[in-house]
Amino acid sequence: MKNVLLVDQSAIGKSARSSPITYLKAFDNIRNLMSQTPDAVQRGYTAGTFSLNVDGGRCPACRGTGFEEIDMQFMDNVIIPCDVCDGKKYRNEILEITFNQKNVHEILSMTVHEAMNFFVAHPNIRKPLSVLKEVGLDYLTLGQPANSLSGGESQRLKIAKELSQVSQKNTLYILDEPTTGLHFKEIELLMKVLHKLIEAGGSVIVVEHNLDVIKNADYIIDMGPEAGKAG
Repeated sequence: MKNVLLVDQSAIGKSARSSPITYLKAFDNIRNLMSQTPDAVQRGYTAGTFSLNVDGGRCPACRGTGFEEIDMQFMDNVIIPCDVCDGKKYRNEILEITFNQKNVHEILSMTVHEAMNFFVAHPNIRKPLSVLKEVGLDYLTLGQPANSLSGGESQRLKIAKELSQVSQKNTLYILDEPTTGLHFKEIELLMKVLHKLIEAGGSVIVVEHNLDVIKNADYIIDMGPEAGKAG
């Protein structure tokens, strides 16, 4: 194996500006699409204008997060929608630019399932979204903050990113308890995805207690105390 990848349940990003669509790099294509609309071209907007990571199109008050965090000192901080952009993350003039009658905020508010239909004619956007559907994450919104995802969702998002790569050959994937918090239907989807990684030329090691996962393994290492016959 040339590559070893640990696919755990750690967060994919600490910033509220990170999201499933940015993690899969598909937001770059959406921003390019927005910048090519007639109104955007007329105003001189570029793909960078629609970025949440740099100044230009993002709300200057919340810096593209969509909220304000109030320090309560001895209590938990209070998070409220930004009163300048009303939680929409962008300047009003940016929201005037639309693609198929939707502005960038409305697009980021779509679920993966909705966006797959919306971008049906754009395979460079639809393809990574279809991978999210494969791993059972089609209910997420495109712009959902990465720091709001559960550990299981973050793990499946990492798997989705691997599936969207050109090749998984000569890669060893190590997964730590991937079924934690999953419904049995989601476990079924997960197993299909793991088999797809293997069929593409990769190998998978899973640390797991779920019997439905274990019975699909080619090899099982039972670890103690009191493993094997005494387990």
